[in-house]
Amino acid sequence: MIKIEDVISEISSILTQEELEKIRLKYIGRKGILTDELSNISKLSIEEKKNTGKKINEIKQRIIEEIEKRKNEIKRASISEHAENSIDITLSGKPLEIGKIHPLMQTMDEVKNIFLGFGFSIATGPDMEKDYYNFTALNIPKDHPSRDIQDTFYIKPMELDRNSQEEIVLRTHTSPVQIHVMEKYKPPIRIIAPGRVYRHESVDASHSYIFHQIEGLAVDENITFADLKAVLEIFVKKMFGGEVLSRFRPSYFPFTEPSAEVDMQCLICKGIGCSVCKQTGWVELLGCGMVNPKVFEFVKYDTEKYTGYAFGMGIERIAMLKYGINDMRLFYENDLEFLKQF
Repeated sequence: MIKIEDVISEISSILTQEELEKIRLKYIGRKGILTDELSNISKLSIEEKKNTGKKINEIKQRIIEEIEKRKNEIKRASISEHAENSIDITLSGKPLEIGKIHPLMQTMDEVKNIFLGFGFSIATGPDMEKDYYNFTALNIPKDHPSRDIQDTFYIKPMELDRNSQEEIVLRTHTSPVQIHVMEKYKPPIRIIAPGRVYRHESVDASHSYIFHQIEGLAVDENITFADLKAVLEIFVKKMFGGEVLSRFRPSYFPFTEPSAEVDMQCLICKGIGCSVCKQTGWVELLGCGMVNPKVFEFVKYDTEKYTGYAFGMGIERIAMLKYGINDMRLFYENDLEFLKQF
């Protein structure tokens, strides 16, 4: 019968998994030495069978244990050797790339924080709106010419509410949030409404069918255009720098009267005139005005008691002016080399 000490010595000298498998087959395989010895005990007496079988099984179990032990030793040695050859454990680890907030969301957060500092609160509304909230309640009736300005995505009512016959649209601005807020609360109100808006426009360097806006609304007693002017002038300086000038130009919006466009001094040429500002020294920033009394009538506000102002700005435009970007599409192409700059 084989000596277990000899087998253990043989196993301990093995250096590879392949050689270890050969040893296993040699001793405990189907045609191995111990398997052969077990098949020969049938010729022995009952007492000898018992003693010999027990001893063979003990040797077999020990061999299995020693093979498994050696297998783990070889595996650890292989890993250690590989690590020593390929890894310098004294080197510092590779720095992890930390994700950043998208530049549009950075700009959105910056604008929100400025107006929160003015005492405004944030209000939100659905991206899909009834025609009433998106147009009618903002003094834009069915036959109003200003509807021609905005190419709107209409959604069939049957797809949303089989009992509704009112047209559903993807909102063309976040101004509908103002109507929802005024229907729910009485003045004083000071809110901003950030969110995505949708218009049926071709995508180019300055247009997209989906973009972001922030609308603002303040309603109270004795609010004047001077209040609006002060808030927006301070906003421009906080957003673009204390030396940047702004100006107000008369304009038209159906939901404000009087209405104005706000321009800011061109950041590229500092007001001298360049190709970016078309040699004027100014770039258009946002629209604003005093809330039209007809809008107050839709929400049942006393037009003799309350006045208010509203404004709206595109976040993409703010970001483009702030960072000197000349193509809106860059915000949506997910180019890491572009995004890493922010």
